[in-house]
Amino acid sequence: MTLLSTRGLTKQYAGLTAVNNVDFSLPQGQIRAIIGPNGAGKSTFVGMLSGKIISTSGTVTFNGKDVTELPAHKRIGLGMAYTFQITSIFSNLSVHENVALAARRVNQKTDSISVNQRVADALDRVNLSDRHEQIAGDLSYGHQRLLEIAMGLAQSPSLFILDEPTQGLSAEEIESFITLMKSLAGDTTILLIEHNMDVVMATADLITVLNFGEVLAEGTPQEIRANDDVQAAYLGIANA
Repeated sequence: MTLLSTRGLTKQYAGLTAVNNVDFSLPQGQIRAIIGPNGAGKSTFVGMLSGKIISTSGTVTFNGKDVTELPAHKRIGLGMAYTFQITSIFSNLSVHENVALAARRVNQKTDSISVNQRVADALDRVNLSDRHEQIAGDLSYGHQRLLEIAMGLAQSPSLFILDEPTQGLSAEEIESFITLMKSLAGDTTILLIEHNMDVVMATADLITVLNFGEVLAEGTPQEIRANDDVQAAYLGIANA
């Protein structure tokens, strides 16, 4: 079953085409990575998927519903969760309170016992249980990224969009992130925008490569690694 799809999705800025006529399909339960060089249109494309950016033309369909015109908060209510490339936490609140707010965002009627359990489960999955009382703004940047992931997990999303989630993480934290992604495989559909090719190759079922706002290639990690066009446009630079 296709959970998310786009047809002819396009974004233009004053004559500049950032994303051009992209057709994209994401099956339920898949971990999909989107890669490409800087300026390839990745963030713009994902912004249109999540409702942060309004498309110039084309459609976005989520779980059988046309969501092209829906704002981001409406898409969250339908089961999307999105972590930003720049952390978006409530810095004056505790770690626990940040995740609890995210858990309640989906269902305002959720009782406190259920919320507390979801918070505990989410913090445990990102190894932040021992920091639940700490003020979020006092966390290191890497731990703030993990907190944001926990906030997404607490919403029990059907689609989890992660934009550069390993940026600022230590090598050990990256290994834990890879383990987390593998543990979510099949249960949660994941769209991963990531520059760390080791993470992409270790976690993704399928990879979509964007270049100059268009789909350059799509395939398994092995197929993408062996693709000459991808090597020329991106992987040669990424591995340099």
